[in-house]
This record gives sequence, C-alpha cells and structure tokens, in this order.
Amino acid sequence: MTLVLIRNAHLIDTVPTVRVLRETDLLIDGDSIREVGRGLSAPGATVIDAAGRIVLPGLIDTHRHTWQTALRGMLRVGTLGDYLARFLQDLGPRYTPEDVHIGNLAGAVDALDAGITTLLDWSHIQNSPEHTDAAVAGLRESGIRGVFAHSFGLPLKPGPHSPDARRVRETHFASSDGLLDMALGIAGPQFGDPDIAADDIRLARELGCRVTVHIHSSAGVETLDELGMLGPDLTFVHANGLDAAAMRRLADTGAAVSVSPQVEAQLGMGAPLIAPLLALGVPTSLSVDTVTSAAGDLFTQMRLALSFARLADPAVSAADILRMATVDGARALGLDDRIGSLRVGSRADLVMLGDRLPVHDPVGTVVAEAERGDVDTVLVDGRVVKRGGQLTAVDTAGIAERLAASAERLLGRPGDETE
Repeated sequence: MTLVLIRNAHLIDTVPTVRVLRETDLLIDGDSIREVGRGLSAPGATVIDAAGRIVLPGLIDTHRHTWQTALRGMLRVGTLGDYLARFLQDLGPRYTPEDVHIGNLAGAVDALDAGITTLLDWSHIQNSPEHTDAAVAGLRESGIRGVFAHSFGLPLKPGPHSPDARRVRETHFASSDGLLDMALGIAGPQFGDPDIAADDIRLARELGCRVTVHIHSSAGVETLDELGMLGPDLTFVHANGLDAAAMRRLADTGAAVSVSPQVEAQLGMGAPLIAPLLALGVPTSLSVDTVTSAAGDLFTQMRLALSFARLADPAVSAADILRMATVDGARALGLDDRIGSLRVGSRADLVMLGDRLPVHDPVGTVVAEAERGDVDTVLVDGRVVKRGGQLTAVDTAGIAERLAASAERLLGRPGDETE
C-alpha cells in the first residue's frame, strides 16, 4: 500500500466538532487515514510538507447538473423559467452521448481543481441509455468520488421513472466499493403526479438508492408526508419557501437539504433557508447546481451561505458553513461513514491550500477568503489528483478542446448566443 505523510499542517477536522489541530501530521495508508498526530514517522512514505498551510477534508457538492458544463456562463442573470426553457427544453434535447460524456468529465475535473472531492451528479439528461452510460463513464474517467443521480430525459415529460434505472444499477453500480454510487433524482410531487413520486421513491428503496428531489414549497413535503414517503434517505434540493412546520417534518424524519445560494438568489428562487434549517438540526449541505448560472467552486457558495445565514441569524458561524461543505454534505449523500472528516479510518479525501492564506483563524479563512486558486493539493481515496496547483491525473488540454467542440456544436459559432 502507498504511504503518504503530510507534515506540520494546520488540520481542520469536522468530527465531533469543527476544530483546528495546529502543526499536526496526517498519515495516509492506501485509501484511508491511518494516523493523526505530531511527530509521526513512516519510513518509505511520500512526504508532503504542509508547514504554514491549511489542510481540510475534501469539499462535497451535493447537487450539480454536471452535463451542462459546456454551457457555463450562459445565464448569469435570469429566472428559473429562463433556465428551464433554455437548457432543459431547448438545448438539452440536442445533446449527443459524446456531449454528455465530455460535459461530465470536464465538470468533474473542474470540481477537483476547486477542491471538491465528492460530487452528486443530478443527471436529468437520460435521453437514451447511451446518454446515461456516457454520463457515468465521464464521472468515472475523472477520478472524482461521485454519486450518479439517475433521473429523466429531455425535453421534460413528467411520468414514472425510467425502468432503465434497473439496468444502470446492475451494470454500473453492482458494487458500492468503488468511487461511484447511485441515487435516483426524481421529479417529485411538485413537478408531476404525487402517486408517481411515491412509486419512484419505492423504486429507489428497492434498488438501495438514496433519493434527491427538487422542491420549492411546503406543499411537496406535506404531500410526501401524507403518502408516508419521508425518511432519512431523501435529500430535498433548494427547499425555498418551506414553512416552519415543513422544516420540522424534515428534521423529525431525518431528511436532508441541499442549498445552492448563488443560483437561488440569481434566478429569483428566494433566499436560502440556511439559518432555520440549521437551527432545527436538518442536515443541510451546499451545492453549485449549474455552472450556467453559478461559479463552479464551493468557496463562492460558502461565502454566500455565510452572508445569507447571518442576515437571518447572527449566531451562524463559519464553522457551521464549513460543516455544510464537508461532513453535512457527506450526511446528505449517505456517505458520512466514509468521508467529510479527517477521522482515523476515513477515506483519504482531502485538500491542502496554498501558503498565501492567513492561518490565525483557519476555519474563517477557508469560508470567507479562500478561493479556487488557493487549492494546491487534492487527494481522492489517497490518490494525488492535484499537486502544486496543477491537476496531475488527466489531460486537461484535451478535455478543454473536446468541451469547446461540444459547445460549438450545441450553440454554433462563439458569439452567436446572448443573454
């Protein structure tokens, strides 16, 4: 097994609480963390000098439509209706399996570059089985830890979840020992028939998959509650507009929430309900959602989350927000037994930041000041995928060329599209 010894870091762990371990070593044995302490010795280990640097668990994005990577930046200002019409009704049906493959590959690599080691790919581009296979292949090729949320095809046609989900589960996810797991991304009661939503949740449970579902009002939560479908295997995306009673039901049943601060604000979906969700103990995580309208890193989302949350409740801290991007993200994906912390025995997914950042308050620095360019080193499952600020495991130039070709095919010549 490969040994990696990180020396003299300012480690930020998240379990049992967020805390800083100053000038501390961390020993990685293969894919897992073996030891944390000072003055560790490991003959033959690859040594990474982290003196004066911050090391933290890999960041976790719990909801991203990764296939849209070639369309990044196309809707910085607009509405949810604009997004649905342009990307799901118009452009989505134009996608070939190759477009999906390079979108997922490039999107996952971009996430790794920003210190995101785990990504839930909310894949509503199941236009054919070939599109689905290409999406999974893109994630797998990137080397990211991921959850592939199998969803519906485009254009939107509300109906029962595709039976192809069974083939996907058996073909690509027969074992959960690797880097990728499977979930079901369902339309839910706000976008289709409530009984169909209940059947979709039953299917997910039969397949052993978590459920992730977009929701924007209390009515959807109330409907699923009446149908007896709420539970700890559900993650609700956005959840803007939920009243106190609906949020309490999520807390009571153990359901999680994925919040996308930038997209929710810019597309007019409402203020993120971070402070009340945290106050009730709902596992609340962070996501980019879509790079058509948001930055592709979680540092941006953490800064916005802290600002929105403290407007509602000044007691919300930087540590609360960092938990959302790490261990609470892991809880929302059902992976908190593996990732989200620097506990001994956890998988070795972690990020080392560069030396320009102040370290007198490492947690505050990560949440309020750090950015993509500060990500020096990234490990996934003990494997170094970024070192010295450079991605090491993929051909970034080749990926960029393929992504540009995909965008040109989908949109025409650069400059033909306007906001």
